[in-house]
Amino acid sequence: MKITTIGIDLAKELFQIHGVDSQGKTVLRKQLRRNEMAKFFANLDPCLVGMEACGSSHHWARKLNEFGHTVKLMSPQFVKPYVKTNKHDMADAEAVCEAVSRPNMRFVAIKNIDQQAILSVHRARQGFVKARTAQANQIRGLLSEFGIVMPQGIRSIGKRMPDILEDAENGLPGTLRKLLERLNDHLKELDCQVAELELQIKLWHKENEASQRL
Repeated sequence: MKITTIGIDLAKELFQIHGVDSQGKTVLRKQLRRNEMAKFFANLDPCLVGMEACGSSHHWARKLNEFGHTVKLMSPQFVKPYVKTNKHDMADAEAVCEAVSRPNMRFVAIKNIDQQAILSVHRARQGFVKARTAQANQIRGLLSEFGIVMPQGIRSIGKRMPDILEDAENGLPGTLRKLLERLNDHLKELDCQVAELELQIKLWHKENEASQRL
């Protein structure tokens, strides 16, 4: 039994494996737990391994490459047409196995550790930006309920909030003033987090050879 191609349905704990020989005949159907993956592929003769590109796929691609396997990642949308039955782990692994062997398949480049790290920073920044926008909208909405309309833009909140909190004639109750002060502090903290991550991204690009060439 010579396995030439393997499709893996990735998961958090239980992985489904589907392998075929050079004739395309199924010679392996197996479930592996996370702690069994490395040992299994380390003891397997080098072959073509396919996986859908997802959160953990780049980690496993790097790991299996170390064992001598040729790993290819594919977008899930390109694998979906190869699912022959109702969607389940075994069918997904078989579909991945078939899709990775197609000559016209489009593959996703495997990211190295540094690339994944800076992408994590980008995602974290995006999350902070989203949270900052939501916080600004909440502050603006609360103020509008008491007849105070804020101009568009996050910066306008930072400029006007001190005056609003100190204005004893605007009719805001003490409870709301304390809440707005808390929310404004949170907004400033989110803004600080965004700025720090943007600086980190700029410094990374400044030190990255590929970015400098671009």
